[in-house]
Amino acid sequence: MPKSVISDAVKRRLPRYYRFLTTLQEEKAERISSEELSRRMGVTASQIRQDLNNFGGFGQQGYGYNVDKLKAELGRILGLDTPHHIIIIGAGNLGQALAGYSNFQTRGLIVKGIFDANPSLVGKRVGDLEVMPMSALKDFIRDNDISIATLAIPKEPAASVAAELYGYGIRAFWNFAHVDLDLPEDAVSENVHLSDSLMQLTYWLNNG
Repeated sequence: MPKSVISDAVKRRLPRYYRFLTTLQEEKAERISSEELSRRMGVTASQIRQDLNNFGGFGQQGYGYNVDKLKAELGRILGLDTPHHIIIIGAGNLGQALAGYSNFQTRGLIVKGIFDANPSLVGKRVGDLEVMPMSALKDFIRDNDISIATLAIPKEPAASVAAELYGYGIRAFWNFAHVDLDLPEDAVSENVHLSDSLMQLTYWLNNG
């Protein structure tokens, strides 16, 4: 089925399926029905079946889903069977926290470098990485097969930094800056606005 047929809503649910399947593996579960997965995830069983049928189904009537096989298939669909090299732009508190996030490796995501424009941070050790200057970006991206850039910087420089990275060949951006990026059509940005998530909670507190 062409990728364009898959809705954004389905694509956004796939990582959640993968996460729950990881938990099931840790519990030594061999198989699970859509009904049981529905109870765990709070998504209807019919929705689960519809979502997975977009990619071939993977289940057997009367048996359900083999946990290991379904997780492997979803990992392939999500691109986790191929290592992806990441750089982090911004070595402040958020950038350092992201650089130390251990679950990246288990998802086939490898943080190769961290950069900052602040001379006082350049040369600082962040785990196994050394903060590098922005002037080193171009050569580093070329030499390390970088495919994803994480922006952990203020909103003011985010657009120009993203444009610079795009010029160096980056087409995937994990954006923590408080601004939506305006990128060419062949680039994708996953915007993570932490304050938006908090405002959803405050809305619920006021209106729930």
